[in-house]
Amino acid sequence: MSTAIQFKQPEKTNLLGLNRQEMEAFFTAIGEKAFRASQVMKWIHQLNVSDFAAMSNVSKSLQQQLADIAIIQPLDVMVDQLSSDGTRKWVLRLTDGNCIETVFIPDDERGTLCISSQVGCALDCSFCSTARQGFSRNLSTAEILSQVWQATRLLNEEKRPGRVITNVVFMGMGEPLLNYDNVVKSIDILLDDFAYGLSKRRVTVSTAGVIPAMDRLSERVDVQLAISLHATDDVLRDELVPVNKKYPLKDLVAACHRFMEKRSPRSRLTIEYVMLAGVNDTAQHADALIQLLDGLSVMINLIPFNPFENSGYSTSSNNAVHRFQDKLMQAGMITVIRKTRGEDIDAACGQLVGKVADKSRRQQKFINPRFGMHS
Repeated sequence: MSTAIQFKQPEKTNLLGLNRQEMEAFFTAIGEKAFRASQVMKWIHQLNVSDFAAMSNVSKSLQQQLADIAIIQPLDVMVDQLSSDGTRKWVLRLTDGNCIETVFIPDDERGTLCISSQVGCALDCSFCSTARQGFSRNLSTAEILSQVWQATRLLNEEKRPGRVITNVVFMGMGEPLLNYDNVVKSIDILLDDFAYGLSKRRVTVSTAGVIPAMDRLSERVDVQLAISLHATDDVLRDELVPVNKKYPLKDLVAACHRFMEKRSPRSRLTIEYVMLAGVNDTAQHADALIQLLDGLSVMINLIPFNPFENSGYSTSSNNAVHRFQDKLMQAGMITVIRKTRGEDIDAACGQLVGKVADKSRRQQKFINPRFGMHS
């Protein structure tokens, strides 16, 4: 009795995740001119088209050829929530069943899209509910860009003024610089004039301080950098941001200086500092922060802590936050208290959780090193 041999069909290329160089290589490989890349990128990213048959300046024969070997496949939107303050959050499902979260924050003339780079987070910052979910895997470039593609489409459907993406920040789920290659390719597409055409001043990568990738990033693309700092000494930062054990503050600050040396003199490094009552919010902490950042051109974001169950931390009082801000500003540092947005739909800073098939087993047991709390 013979058994029929089954041949697996080759997987179609998802064009959503190709930057210009890769798109040109794709078309050259199928015998087409390289200029087809810019044509198709405009259809995908500027016109939100996912059907090759709708690309009117592409020949019928090429449309069919593309349909046979390629696909434009964004992630499915599972949940769409609108906050009372206008913030909008989407939960997107990946093909493996995991889910990620993306947030749009409107503010006067600015519309900021906060996107995820990992399923969960590979780091274990003690004050972040995203970290509590554990870690599954990195997102592909197509999965990262799907967030921008879907957000653009859904905001366009609203047809409301002020609902346009002007800024993209890699501040959602995950540590972007632990998914360096896919994040950088995504940035290529965000900056490309034939895709989203964003200014380099309007794309920000946030990192807890993965120093080798910071150095690589400074050589590869010119975008804004935000440092999740949260502490001014290694003992406390080891607890709050455990990656500090590998890349301590002295080395991190030196890397920040190297990064800024390659930026224009007008550029500023963003410092993110979550305010935790009785932990990092005293006048002494403010003085230490001033000393630590001496010589760097910075803008400091003071972020009210968003409580979650069994975190072991509480939010600094308004008086403590404003005293902290006043001390920094007296030292000549631009300091902004970030408004909490989307809290009623769990879309605020540190609240994004998605649905993570945790491979780090972090969800099984959690102990807050400061308070010994279990969950």
